[in-house]
Amino acid sequence: MGGTVPKQFLALGGLPLLVHSLRVLEASPAVTDIVLAVPSAERQYCLDEIVTRYQLHKVRKIVSGGEQRQDSVRHGLLEVESDVEVVLVHDAVRPLLTGDMVTKVIEQAAKHGAAIVAIPMRDTVKRAGADGMIEGTLDRGRLWLAQTPQAFHRALLHDAHRKAQLDGFHGTDDAQLVERLGHRVAIVEGSSENIKITRPEDLGIGEAILAARGG
Repeated sequence: MGGTVPKQFLALGGLPLLVHSLRVLEASPAVTDIVLAVPSAERQYCLDEIVTRYQLHKVRKIVSGGEQRQDSVRHGLLEVESDVEVVLVHDAVRPLLTGDMVTKVIEQAAKHGAAIVAIPMRDTVKRAGADGMIEGTLDRGRLWLAQTPQAFHRALLHDAHRKAQLDGFHGTDDAQLVERLGHRVAIVEGSSENIKITRPEDLGIGEAILAARGG
C-alpha cells in the first residue's frame, strides 16, 4: 500500500501508524517492556525515527522480523525474558487500539492462559465454491472477527510457536497456533474502530476515527 514505505511507517493523524500503537502500550501500566520486530533494513530507522524521536522508553529491543508475520512474532518472543508470565502480541498496523483493550486481554490471559480481542460478526456470512457461487449461509451467532492485541502465557505461546515451526504450519494469528495445542482461548470484546490498515481507504477511515475521538 505504501509503495517502498512499510505500512507501519505511513502517517495517520500526522504520526506513523507504529507510533500510535506504541503510545498506547507505553501508557499502559500493564505493559512493562516492548520488543519490536521490524524489517531488517528498517531497524536503525525505527530506533532513530520512532523509538528515540518519540521517546518510547518501554521499547527494550528491536529485532529483525521474518518472511511472514508468524516468523516475526517468533523472533520477538525469543527475546522475551524467561521470567515474564504474560506476553502481549499486537499488529503495528492496528493503531487504534485502546488502553482498556490492553488491560482486559492481559487480565483474561493471566486467568485462562490465552485471550484475544475480537468483535462479533454482524454481517450475513456466505460460503462460496471455487466457481464463485454460494454454497450456503453460515450461522453468524457464534462467529467472531479476531483482532489484536492478543495475550498468552509466555511458555504456552513459546510451545505453540515451536510446534508450528516443527510441523511447518503457518497460522493467520497466534491464537490459532495455541488452539492447535488444544488450549482454549478467551475472547475480550473489542471495537469496530480497532481497524487494520491494509488498503489506502483504511487511512481515511482511521483519520475519521481519530477526529471523532478528538485526536
